[in-house]
Amino acid sequence: MKERSTKAQNGLSNHEVVTLAVYLLGGDTKPVDTEDIAVKTNEIATARFTRRKYRDQINLGNVRWALWDAKKPKNGAYLLEVGKDDWQLTEAGLKVAKSGAGNLEGMDSSGRTVSARDRQWQRNERGRMLSTEAFVKIQNGAADTVTTREAEEFFRIDAYVTNNSREQKITRALSAFGNDEELGTAIKLLAEKVRTGGKQ
Repeated sequence: MKERSTKAQNGLSNHEVVTLAVYLLGGDTKPVDTEDIAVKTNEIATARFTRRKYRDQINLGNVRWALWDAKKPKNGAYLLEVGKDDWQLTEAGLKVAKSGAGNLEGMDSSGRTVSARDRQWQRNERGRMLSTEAFVKIQNGAADTVTTREAEEFFRIDAYVTNNSREQKITRALSAFGNDEELGTAIKLLAEKVRTGGKQ
C-alpha cells in the first residue's frame, strides 16, 4: 500500500503541504476552510491531491486525509481541527510552515496579507496585553508571582475556554506578538504557564 505522506519534488510530505497551505491562507490567526486549503495545496504541489483519472479535479478526500495526518502527535501535531471543516495552525505548525515557506520555488510566500480587521485586532490586543497584571509583574521582575489565572486573563482564557479553543488563542497571540520587542518574552513565558497549569 502506498503511504499517503510520501515526499514529492519539493521534499514536503502531504501533511507538511497542507500545513503550509493553512499558513499561506492566514491559519496562524484564524480558522481556514478545507476547500480553501484544497485549492492552495494544488498551487503548492500541483496534481498531488488530484483525482487519479481526472487530473484537473482536486480530490477533497485526499486533502482531508492529509489534514487529519497533520493533527496527529506522531506527525508533529501541526494543525488543530476547529469546528466541522476549519483548521488552524498550532505553534509547532507555525514553525514548520515558516521554515517550509522558504523552500517553495516560484511561489511568493511573502504575499500573506493582513486584513484591516486583523490589524485593528492586533493594535487593540497589544494595548490590552501591555496593561494586564501578568505583563506588569513580568516587567517588574516578578514573573514568578504571576498566577495561572493572571496568565489566562492575559490570553482572555477562562474556565469555559477549553482544549482547542485555548490553544487557538495562545497560538494566535504567539503568531501575532511572539517577535514583538516588548511582548515577545512575556507571551512565551505566559503561554507555557497556561499550558502547564502553573506546574513548571
